[in-house]
Amino acid sequence: MPATVTDAVLAHALRTDPAQPLLTFYDDATGERTELSALTLANWAAKTANMIRDEFGLSSGDAIAVDAPVHWQTAAVLLGSWWAGTEVRIGPDADAALAFVSHERLDDAQAPELAVLSLDPFALGVRDLPVGITDFASTVRIHGDRFTPADAPGTALAGAARDAVIAAATQAATDTRVEPGARVLSTRDWASVDDVIANLLAPWIGGASLVQTKNSDPALQEQRRIAEKVTLSWD
Repeated sequence: MPATVTDAVLAHALRTDPAQPLLTFYDDATGERTELSALTLANWAAKTANMIRDEFGLSSGDAIAVDAPVHWQTAAVLLGSWWAGTEVRIGPDADAALAFVSHERLDDAQAPELAVLSLDPFALGVRDLPVGITDFASTVRIHGDRFTPADAPGTALAGAARDAVIAAATQAATDTRVEPGARVLSTRDWASVDDVIANLLAPWIGGASLVQTKNSDPALQEQRRIAEKVTLSWD
C-alpha cells in the first residue's frame, strides 16, 4: 500500500514517465493554460509538505482545511497536505490547525493559521495581506522540492483513512471507465469530499492525466478535445 494518498497518485507516473502531463489547467475567464508534469506537480507538493512541516510545525494527526476553487495550486496543496501526513478537510473548519484559502474566501476562514493562495497563473503572491497571514506563493518557494513522507495510514480526508480514500478513488475510476494513459477533460468541481475523490483523485489513481477547465467556454471545448488528445470527457 502506498505510504500516502499522494504516493498513490504520483508513484507510477514518476517511475514510468515523470515528464508526462499530469494536470493541464484552463481558466477560460482569464485565458490561463498551465500544464504540470508529474515531476513538476510532485515538486510543488513537496514544497507544500515542507512548508506545512517547517513553517507551521504540523504532521501526522493534524488537520488542514482547504477552501479554494478548482485550480492547479489547490491540487498542489491537497497533494502536499497528504504527503505531510495531515488530514484534509474541504471548506472552512474551525478545528483545523491550518487553512489554505483563496483570497476571496479569507473572511470565512476559521483556522488559527491561514495561508492564502493567489491562484495566479504565474504563482505570483498576494499583496497587502494582514499581519500574521501567510502568502502561500512567496513562502512555499523557499522550501525544498524533495520530501520523503512517512507511512501515514491514519485519517487522510474528512475522517476517512488513507486506504479508504485510495479505495474510493479506485472504485470511482472503475465506475467512470478511466483507463491508464487516458486524457480526461473535466469541467467538474472539487467543492466537496466526494468531488475531490471522484473528480480529482479518480483520474490520477486510474492512471490518467487530467485536463481541468474552470469557467468553461463551451465554444472552446471541441477544439480543446482535439488539441489535448482527450479520450474521455466529463461535463
